[in-house]
Amino acid sequence: MSRRSRARDAGFACGSLPAGTLNSIADVPGVRVGHRTLVDGDIRTGVTAIVPHGGNLYREKPIAAVHVLNGFGKSAGLVQVEELGTLETPILLTNTLSVGTCCTALVRHAVENNPDIGRETATVNPVVFECNDGYLNDIQALAVTEADARAALERASPQFEGGSVGAGCGMSTFGFKGGIGSSSRRLDLDGRSFHLGVLVLSNFGRSGDLRLPDGRIVAPSKAAMDEKAAEKGSIIIIAATDIPLSDRQLKRVIRRSGVGLARLGAFWGHGSGDIALGFTTANILSHDEKTALVELRILNENRIDLLFEAMADATQEAILDALVAAGSMTGRDGHHRPGLVGALKSLTTET
Repeated sequence: MSRRSRARDAGFACGSLPAGTLNSIADVPGVRVGHRTLVDGDIRTGVTAIVPHGGNLYREKPIAAVHVLNGFGKSAGLVQVEELGTLETPILLTNTLSVGTCCTALVRHAVENNPDIGRETATVNPVVFECNDGYLNDIQALAVTEADARAALERASPQFEGGSVGAGCGMSTFGFKGGIGSSSRRLDLDGRSFHLGVLVLSNFGRSGDLRLPDGRIVAPSKAAMDEKAAEKGSIIIIAATDIPLSDRQLKRVIRRSGVGLARLGAFWGHGSGDIALGFTTANILSHDEKTALVELRILNENRIDLLFEAMADATQEAILDALVAAGSMTGRDGHHRPGLVGALKSLTTET
């Protein structure tokens, strides 16, 4: 992450497990993140790309899993991930009305690198997640293009910014400015160090419900504390690890993302799209496998509680990371979201 303020700069560390060196999803070797941010007039949107490894994802597919906490969302590609337990493209995050554009960009990217797609071999499953940034962004402008999606992919790096960047540009969280956040945990197994990293696109939570790690409940205004509106936001949670897991084990792990959301005061309301996807770079399935039987290593499930704890803590901190990094923003029609850190001194609080 850049040296933009992060959760730990504000004193918001979660749990007792150690963080990775970067304290981001990129602590998992090979994982890279890139952004394309669009700010122009009433436009506050963008694309964020998560690239699981540096090879050809269509040919070398990481084992993956999806868990839907609440399905009020328009994401693409989840059915096949759920059925087959693999990823075969990078993951793109964007706004709700730009899912189709990003899908097309991923298909073109895959076909460029695999000309046999849809002709000599199977088609490709693009994976795109979305949140609705329409409060701050003119979402009807359909500003995101295939070129923007490609730019996010080309900029993917282990060093990346958080807050109001990429897909997080126009997002809101608990009535504050939200966006992209990340955190990781280092885990020691059999004398070796591994990592579990989380990246969130945070756009959820009812104003007045945010609970900080010290127990304070904070809101951007007294009115928000007293007159709570319906929960209509969304959050996308992407988890990566270099621990060998099966897709079933990954699903068990990413379910615990809900613990991190609940600690912060969320209850996954009717209008909220809360979805987690996890992948492991330690188990890769070849598209061109010739043998009838393949071998996979998996975790001894007597040790899986460690990953459950890491998932809960890293998710909670990644959301706080987005809130701290985002700052404040004024967008479409003068709509405004204050930054959490800048507002802390004047916030209405209760314990």
